[in-house]
Amino acid sequence: MNKVTIGDCTLYLGDCLEVMKEIPDKSVDAVITDPPYPDYYADEYLYREGLINFLTELDCRQFVFWSAKVEFPLDYSAIHIWDKKTGCGSEYERIFERNGHKNWKMFRHYLINSTVAASFTGDTFTGHKSQKPLKLIRELIEKFTKEGDTIFDPFMGSGTTGVACVQTGRKFIGIEIEPKYFDIAIKRIKDAQQQMRLAI
Repeated sequence: MNKVTIGDCTLYLGDCLEVMKEIPDKSVDAVITDPPYPDYYADEYLYREGLINFLTELDCRQFVFWSAKVEFPLDYSAIHIWDKKTGCGSEYERIFERNGHKNWKMFRHYLINSTVAASFTGDTFTGHKSQKPLKLIRELIEKFTKEGDTIFDPFMGSGTTGVACVQTGRKFIGIEIEPKYFDIAIKRIKDAQQQMRLAI
């Protein structure tokens, strides 16, 4: 396990089931995460049955992205919809809210799946096949958490949630098992902090 601290962001390289043991109880205000799906690059992203069961041990509010085609394995209070704005009705994903409210919301943000798509929305394409739009993650953070909260992403990927936390004044704890994306996340979060300093 490798640990890197960047300002108010703490990043871990390792298996989230092992790293979770290092995170103190009651230290997280909310979870926003995009775990591996059983029907989307399951082998590449190391999906296994019961992978997200540990989320039941956290009593904070949670927002978990999940495939539109596979049953979500945990209890939940609401199902939000991310409309990818592709003009095709099947192009959406569900965001399961746990330990929260019952009202559901629709989030409309373009899919970030290429450099062209990213530049169109002012985002950055990292090459991660499941990259989420920065503006979508920011909207979730700003709607459902408050400044100074600690946001936890146990499947950090290329660090989009961490970047959004830097931009919105939240603390961040992220875990990623793949060294390539861990390194990308470090760079993105460092760059985001530098941009925030320059904007002051």
